[in-house]
Amino acid sequence: MGSLDHRVALVTGGGSGIGKAIAAELGREGAAVVVTDINAETARESAEAIEAAGGRAASMAHDAESLDQHIAAVEFAVETFGALHLAVNNAGIGEDGKPLAEKDMASWDKVIALNLSGVAYGCHAQLKQFLSQRDGVPCAIVNMGSIHSSVALKGGIPAYTAAKHGVVGLTKAIAADYADRGIRCNAVGPAYIDTPLLTDLRPETRELLVRLHPQGRLGEAEEVAKLAAFLLSDAASFINGSYHLVDGGYTAI
Repeated sequence: MGSLDHRVALVTGGGSGIGKAIAAELGREGAAVVVTDINAETARESAEAIEAAGGRAASMAHDAESLDQHIAAVEFAVETFGALHLAVNNAGIGEDGKPLAEKDMASWDKVIALNLSGVAYGCHAQLKQFLSQRDGVPCAIVNMGSIHSSVALKGGIPAYTAAKHGVVGLTKAIAADYADRGIRCNAVGPAYIDTPLLTDLRPETRELLVRLHPQGRLGEAEEVAKLAAFLLSDAASFINGSYHLVDGGYTAI
């Protein structure tokens, strides 16, 4: 028996990296998982891996900047598995490394649109479905923040930092508004995680990132996934509106 048996979960950005690891972990814990990603092929591969491991999964292409596509993703989950109980709003992008005065503000708009508004759009659609259900199953959301939800970085990521701070504020607002209706919402803040996003880093840049973590290494996607699955489970039933770091001590110094 898994901690998420009889639940249906939706993971955005679930085709690779942290999102893929979360989708796999939710599947191992017994949830039926809908994997969405801007890349339909990687979303399908992620879902197929869950099924190959004995779980239930489905996938769809999904642009997380679009409210209509978030609504469609929720509808797909309900049509496929009959309900929606859990959601992880993980889809996001990085930034171009330019401080604010040097930035093309179109890039600011893009980062905010996906990393903050996209999370809000996802929560909007998911909450409406949660509120419409009458199956008595507790519902929960995990929003993907970052270490940069609490600290900045000298290196030109003002929009990313602002968006990820906003994700934590949004998470707290949702928790406050919906706790009395049996819905929990928490945020996770990973440090630098060893995913395909870091594959092309120069060796000296990668080493610099490693040194920023007192544990002397980058994080693993599975370490973030374990925390997300816990927060979605009944074991976290009194954890609501909070922000949980997975950072190897990054923000401790």
